[in-house]
Amino acid sequence: MYFDVDYYLRLLRHVWGLKEWPGRRRLLLRLVFVTPLATLFHTLCFLLDYVFFPRLWTQRVVAPVFIVGHARSGTTLVHRLLSADGERFSYFLYWETLFPSLLQKRVIRWLGTVDTRLLNGALYRRIKAWDDKTFGPFRHIHNMSLWTSEEDQFAMRAAFVTQQWSTDLPVMDVLDLFHLDQMPAKRKRWMHHYKELVKRQLLLNGGERTHLSKNPVMSGWVGSIIETFPDARIVVMLRDPAECVPSLLKLVEISWKSKGWRKEDYAHSLALLLETSFESFENPAQQLAARSNTPRAIVDYRELTRQPQETVHAVYAALGMTVSPQFDDFLRANAEREKSHHSKFEYSLGDYALSHEVLEQRLADFYLRYGWPGHSGADPGPGAGTETERAPA
Repeated sequence: MYFDVDYYLRLLRHVWGLKEWPGRRRLLLRLVFVTPLATLFHTLCFLLDYVFFPRLWTQRVVAPVFIVGHARSGTTLVHRLLSADGERFSYFLYWETLFPSLLQKRVIRWLGTVDTRLLNGALYRRIKAWDDKTFGPFRHIHNMSLWTSEEDQFAMRAAFVTQQWSTDLPVMDVLDLFHLDQMPAKRKRWMHHYKELVKRQLLLNGGERTHLSKNPVMSGWVGSIIETFPDARIVVMLRDPAECVPSLLKLVEISWKSKGWRKEDYAHSLALLLETSFESFENPAQQLAARSNTPRAIVDYRELTRQPQETVHAVYAALGMTVSPQFDDFLRANAEREKSHHSKFEYSLGDYALSHEVLEQRLADFYLRYGWPGHSGADPGPGAGTETERAPA
């Protein structure tokens, strides 16, 4: 199993230097003792996968679907809509991202069966209570649970390639998880490991489904994804930057503050996060422009919430898939709920001295193409809708 020793040592050195941070000793203990032991365990299980599940040697990843876009742009919404499509897709549940090995996941599923049959679900109820206590207070921001579909990149945490460090610590300048398309030294190793994770998840779910991925961080991985999966299909979510950019900044800032970091501690990381926000729009467009044969759907968040059923139909058509009658019934039944999709999370551009003029200047082509409201605040309409492009037959 791959482990990024470079990033591990970078973070270890950084935390060692945080002499005044109250959490320093605890995190050092975790890095020095817990992380190596956990890595040895995961590595052993990863190797045993090929012994206990020989089908893994021939498991293929065929025409996977990747949902990218700026965080808070509707990537979760479209991912969970598509994941409701019966037996078509395979994807990671949050608890499954915590265990990289197929053997680990199979054992946990078996324990779940034992709990249901012999303990009448007693273990499940205790875990569910913990889940509600841990994630419940934050579900108005992001609906998260051990049993909901989640971001693929979380599955790479055992390899020490995880955005979790950047939400716990302001280390955007220490660990770069975004710019993989510009990191040839890491790209091959990261993507090989990621493909191994996807193969295991597919086999866990029967082996014949289509992998469905969602991750805003992977907006910086689009070129690497297509290089690794030449038949990949890409869905890009787009939302008014005045809505999604400050929302992300606020969300990460809240996380840093909750860990005791002061504004002066995270000001530089916040500035780097803002720069990454711009690139979350730019990189997918640049990578797809250079790869005309890659099927893609560019989805306007406004269209997804105004016409969820019609938008999903357009996405499927672009990716060369057909909407089944059963899935269409689901989309129709849930259309009104998705139209009212709205986060109660409050934020504003003014929180970050970030003006419409700055956004419009940096993302001028996007504002022109999608008709997002400018500094006047006037909304010119629903925008360009869902753009689609299919690969040649």
